[in-house]
Amino acid sequence: MAAPTYAETILVLGDSLSAAFGMAPERGWVHLLRTRLNPTPGQHRVINASISGETTAGGAARLGRLLERHRPTAVIIELGGNDGLRGMALRDSRVQLGFMINLALTQNADVLLLGMRLPPNYGPTYTAQFEAMFSTLAEEYAIRHITFFLDGIAQTPSLMQIDRIHPTADAQPLLLNKVWPSINALLQEKTQ
Repeated sequence: MAAPTYAETILVLGDSLSAAFGMAPERGWVHLLRTRLNPTPGQHRVINASISGETTAGGAARLGRLLERHRPTAVIIELGGNDGLRGMALRDSRVQLGFMINLALTQNADVLLLGMRLPPNYGPTYTAQFEAMFSTLAEEYAIRHITFFLDGIAQTPSLMQIDRIHPTADAQPLLLNKVWPSINALLQEKTQ
């Protein structure tokens, strides 16, 4: 069976987890995605608009210009972790994520939402509501999502940097493998 061919643009809007924090950019999962989609250079566009420390408010403020400039057919939203780590009001994070999802959808871009979990020291109520926020939004907007982007990685100390927040370079191919089925399915739908 021939490999799928694409002619689409993917915009990744994330924080340090997608900005290759603590390593050379070409080791990060977004760059690895670009390489996987482009065995021949220039076959596909992957725009990494991720910024370390980014919050949902920052992403919401930037997304309109990014959509106008790049006109992506798919948007991967990997934001919310910094909101949670800062203890921000979840209703605000949810509104900002909903705004971004809706904005991308109204520009005819499909959306993949990457969910996150918080350490247990934030309390059971806040952490449960934080985690549920991603699934609830995915259901509300009928979009693809991954429940916990770092699942299987955050629990493995050798795959996390010394800060225990950011994955190592060795974890980046695993992150790509985690999102690849959803991205592949999303792009296949675009070609049908």
